[in-house]
Amino acid sequence: MGFLSAITILVRDYDEAITWYVAKLGFVLVVDTPMGADKRWVVVAPQADAQTRIVLARATGPEQTSLIGRQMGGRVGFFLQTENFEASYQRMLEAGVQFREAPRQEAYGQVVVFEDCYGNGWDLIQPKQPD
Repeated sequence: MGFLSAITILVRDYDEAITWYVAKLGFVLVVDTPMGADKRWVVVAPQADAQTRIVLARATGPEQTSLIGRQMGGRVGFFLQTENFEASYQRMLEAGVQFREAPRQEAYGQVVVFEDCYGNGWDLIQPKQPD
């Protein structure tokens, strides 16, 4: 069996999404390749060598457009793991990331829910270290 190499997030505009993921989350732009007819292959990741990356796909047509920001039906659908919760949280706050709540401690670790530029729910999480 292999590994999960990428997921897709529907976006309204490539450049708007790239700017948000790079400036607000600190992700890197891995690929931005024109595909013709105003289509691009755009990939971002938390770091250049990340095993799992995000394909930013510009929605086309009313069905896809209606799903922007609602791909998970209002649930958190993406999980950004950090090794330093407080530093990551503070950097994101300073960058203007919208949080749905205050950070909290759960049995599995420290977590806070935030939204991407379209309203998709994300968890910033630092897993609890084993005792």
